[in-house]
Amino acid sequence: MEKNKTNGMDKSGIITSNEPVIHSSPIDTPVTLTPVDWNNKRLFTLFWPLIVEQLFVVMIGIVDMVMVSSVGEHAVSGISLVETINFLIITAFNAIATGGSVVASQYLGRNEEKNASCSARQLIYIGLVISVVLMILTLFTRRLMLRAIFGNIADDVLASADVYFIFIALSYPFLALYTAAAAMFRSMGNSKVPMRAVILLNIFNIAGNAFLIYVLKLGVAGAAISTFIGRVIVAVILIKLLTKDKTRLINLCGITKIKLEGAMIKRILNIGIPSGLESSMFQVGKILITRIFTMFGTAAIAANAVGATINSIAFMPGSGFGMGLLIVAGHCIGAGDYLAVKKYTKKIMILSYLTYFIININIFIFMDPIISVFNLSAEAHEMCRTFLKIHCITSTLFWCPSFVLPNALKAAGDARYVMVVAACTMWLIRVCSAFFMAYTLGLGPVAVYLAMGADFLFRGIFFIKRWRSNKWIEKKVIQ
Repeated sequence: MEKNKTNGMDKSGIITSNEPVIHSSPIDTPVTLTPVDWNNKRLFTLFWPLIVEQLFVVMIGIVDMVMVSSVGEHAVSGISLVETINFLIITAFNAIATGGSVVASQYLGRNEEKNASCSARQLIYIGLVISVVLMILTLFTRRLMLRAIFGNIADDVLASADVYFIFIALSYPFLALYTAAAAMFRSMGNSKVPMRAVILLNIFNIAGNAFLIYVLKLGVAGAAISTFIGRVIVAVILIKLLTKDKTRLINLCGITKIKLEGAMIKRILNIGIPSGLESSMFQVGKILITRIFTMFGTAAIAANAVGATINSIAFMPGSGFGMGLLIVAGHCIGAGDYLAVKKYTKKIMILSYLTYFIININIFIFMDPIISVFNLSAEAHEMCRTFLKIHCITSTLFWCPSFVLPNALKAAGDARYVMVVAACTMWLIRVCSAFFMAYTLGLGPVAVYLAMGADFLFRGIFFIKRWRSNKWIEKKVIQ
């Protein structure tokens, strides 16, 4: 095969030798690239904090719910309504951070630390602008938003949701700063700092809730204030860490001298906007099909709530692997080492499958004791067992190609394809088939879990086909 002697690459763009590769950079020229090496130790160091971090992220919402339950059902209901909307906001911040992470990772793969730091500063500016707009919009329209989405709400529930929403909205700029800063640490391969930040946030949240709810008797406001202060603290810590140390591969030195880079912002948004639309449409679809459970009584609602809680814990390691794959693939693609991209993606997919199999086999074996913790009725308990059986089988087989593999495509800049596939399978397969099977075929609430499995299957088929086609190699995030 004929080689391109200037860069050690064959006609497909894949590096085939260990010789350094020279690229020109707008800031540092020339840049010398070497094949990327993510050995087992380095992968382990990246992944275990990511998995722990995701588990603690889930705990934050659960802790608020449990600790505020002493105030009354109206308080729990109010918080749950706000958290449904809040999750969409968090999804938007995470999507923009994904764009920044891909761009920064590719620059680091090319040894262009100054450009990586530039992308980090632009990410901070973007996050602050979006978060301030969302904060102002939410503060002025929060009651209208709650009634528009959830319809008629009892006055005490609306009052609780209103109070909680105020402080949560005020925390959006700090949440955006934390999300962006955490993404930059992960891009450097340092996932321990974001993990420690989330653990600190959990500790502060529990201590703050205990004092504000139980001692000062502030109720829902206490839970909201605790979350607000916690987000401020972790955001300030992470931003300070990136600002004070000029030796970091990515730093925010000079961020106060605001300078917008249009080309860099475009690169970030080209990944972030499709990722945000994908995640938002996915969450809206999930909210829509959960209405099926309300049509089949309290037992179905309770069974799904417990099943979803158990499944969310099972999902967390896979989410960690997906975030890690985004970083690893981004570094490799930035270095032009596409053989390494395929090698590490395959290894990470195998690890994801293995982890998911171990978790789900344990859920399957110990299903009854786990469900019993939630004190469900006999009808709801049996229904939950059915849900979990379906989910354990379908997710073990199909979840990893559906939700881990697309991170490699995003890392290559193929985010639009991921968005289109995710939107189509979510709405045409999961949503439509769930309603069809539930009502037309008379399968009831079990249809939601069957439709979910079908969504995993078809989504995975499209992503595997795209991956094998190598069309993602043609995508360019940075020149």
